[in-house]
Amino acid sequence: MRALILAAGLGERMRPLTNTTPKPLLEAGGKPLIAWHLEKLAAIGVQDVVVNTSWLAPRFPEVLGDGARWGLRLHYSYEGPTPLETGGGMFKALPLLGDAPFLAINGDVWTDFDFAKLPREPRGVAHLVLVDNPPQHPVGDFALRDDARIANEGANKLTFAGIGVYRASLFDDWRTIIGDTPGAHEDPPRFRTPPLLIAAMERGMVDGTHHAGRWTDVGTPERLAELDGVLKR
Repeated sequence: MRALILAAGLGERMRPLTNTTPKPLLEAGGKPLIAWHLEKLAAIGVQDVVVNTSWLAPRFPEVLGDGARWGLRLHYSYEGPTPLETGGGMFKALPLLGDAPFLAINGDVWTDFDFAKLPREPRGVAHLVLVDNPPQHPVGDFALRDDARIANEGANKLTFAGIGVYRASLFDDWRTIIGDTPGAHEDPPRFRTPPLLIAAMERGMVDGTHHAGRWTDVGTPERLAELDGVLKR
């Protein structure tokens, strides 16, 4: 299995920390946020990891190199000065990810979730990890049913953790699903994944896991400082 770390965001809510450092390279617990992911990916046998970049893109190879220190091969997918959003970023990276299902994770989250629990072959086109709703997102994103299928609507919604396993076929009909949204007709296209996932949910093609352990969306300097303190303790 190959993996994609989504690291192309502008990090605007993290300024001034991200004026010179991309958010996934900010440190918590003595190492860059992205390094926690790289260690866990190497531990489950992943060998090739794609990192998509945009803001301050040269900083990634400067800090991470070619991945050899983790026993990995890093490949960089540069999106240009404007990030392509999650969907556009994944779509552009598909040639580097191959034909098999791939693991994708947001570069600005931290979790104690065990990546070994993820399926190598999802039942449908995607398998998502959901977590309890954090204070900054109390309404949640998706509902996890008793049969492990995920729906866009339902009681007791949970929050998408930014961790999932995907098949490239998720993107088979992306132009029809995305329609004329801004950025969709650019080259390369810029679009988000939720519309594709919701369309797949309506076909019963998305399932998932509820992780009740630790998870943090490192979206503000305050949350980064809190996580850093916890990890150092």
